[in-house]
Amino acid sequence: MLSPSTCLKDLNNLGVKFFTGVPDSLLKDFCDCVTDRVAKSDHVIAVNEGGAVGIAIGKYIATEAIPLVYMQNSGLGNAVNPLMSLASKEIYSIPMLLMIGWRGEPRTKDEPQHIHQGRSTIPMLKAMDIPYIILSQEQAEATRQLQDSFKKARELSCPVALLVKKGTFEHYITSKLKSKSKKFLREKAIRIAVERLGNEIITVCTTGMASRELFEYRSKKKLSLKRDFLTVGGMGHASQIALGIAMAKQNKQVACFDGDGAVLMHMGSLPLIGRSRCKNFLHIVFNNGVHDSVGGQPTIGRDIDLTQVAAACGYSLTLRASSPRTFNSALDTALTTPGPNFIEVVIDPGNRPDIGRPTSKPEDNKFLLMDVLG
Repeated sequence: MLSPSTCLKDLNNLGVKFFTGVPDSLLKDFCDCVTDRVAKSDHVIAVNEGGAVGIAIGKYIATEAIPLVYMQNSGLGNAVNPLMSLASKEIYSIPMLLMIGWRGEPRTKDEPQHIHQGRSTIPMLKAMDIPYIILSQEQAEATRQLQDSFKKARELSCPVALLVKKGTFEHYITSKLKSKSKKFLREKAIRIAVERLGNEIITVCTTGMASRELFEYRSKKKLSLKRDFLTVGGMGHASQIALGIAMAKQNKQVACFDGDGAVLMHMGSLPLIGRSRCKNFLHIVFNNGVHDSVGGQPTIGRDIDLTQVAAACGYSLTLRASSPRTFNSALDTALTTPGPNFIEVVIDPGNRPDIGRPTSKPEDNKFLLMDVLG
C-alpha cells in the first residue's frame, strides 16, 4: 500500500502544488492528507468534477504549473465536456494529472451502480485520448509512475489519468479535529421525516448514506418500500427525478431527501424546481457540511444560506431546522402549505459504521414504484 504523505511529497517535488476535485472513498486517505497538509489557497474541494477541471484549467493558464484533479470514476461523466472541449490537446491543450478512484473495477465486488462505470472507465479514457496508468501499490514503482505521468502531461500538454484501485492507499491519520457532536444525525432526521410524512408520500432519496439509512429504517420497521426511489448513483440528480414524478403525478405528494453535497453539485436544479410551481413538491436537504459517504471531507454547505438560495430560486416556502423539535415543526408547516417547499435540516456529520445497504435490485425498486404510480 502507498503512503498518502509520500505520494503528496512526490507530487510536490515534481512541481504539482495545486489540488482540486470531488472526494472519493478510494481516495479518502489521499484527500485527507491533502486537506491536512496543503494550504487552503492551493486546495479547492469543488462542487462537481467538471468544475474542478475548469478550476485546474484556470490555474494552469495563470501559473503554468500542472495541477492535479481528483475524482471518483463516476465523476468522469461530469468532467467529459471540459476535458474534451477545453483541456484536449486539439483545443487548448492543458496539462493536468487526473487521479481517479476506480470503483467497479472488473472482477471485483462492488455496488450495482459502480459495475457499468467500472467496466467502462478505461474505454472512456481511451475514447477521450487521455493517456492513463494504473497506480501501483508499491511505493517505489508508484513514485516512478508519478514522474512518468507528470513528464507525459508536460510534454504532450494534455491530461493524464492515474487510476487508483481499492486498497491502494494506507490509512492516513489527520491532525485536524473533526466534529465529535452526534446529537442530531441524518439517520435520526430521516426517521423523523418518515414518521411525519406517512406511508402515502412518494420519496426520492439521494445517493450515499441517506438511501442506505432510509432503506434500513423502513426494513427494520417493516414499512413498505414501494413508494421510495433510491437514487443509488447519479449524485445531484435526485431532485430532478423527484421533479419529473411530481410534474407527471400532480395528485401525489412527492418528497426529495437530499444532501448538501448533492445540491451543490447540480445547483441549477433549484431554480427549475422553484419555477415549476409544483404544489406537490417537498425538498428536504440534510446539511451536515461534509461528504459523508466518501470520508467526511468538507463541503461549502455550511458557508452559504441554502434557504435564501432556495427562496431566490422561487420556492414557495423555505425553512431551516436544527433539532428534532424544529424539524417536526417545519414539516407540519410544509405539509399544509402549497409547494414547492424547501426545508434545510442542519445536522451533525457522521453515521453508524454498521449501516446496511439496500438488498433489493435497483430495477426491482423501479418497477415497484412504477406500479404505485400507475
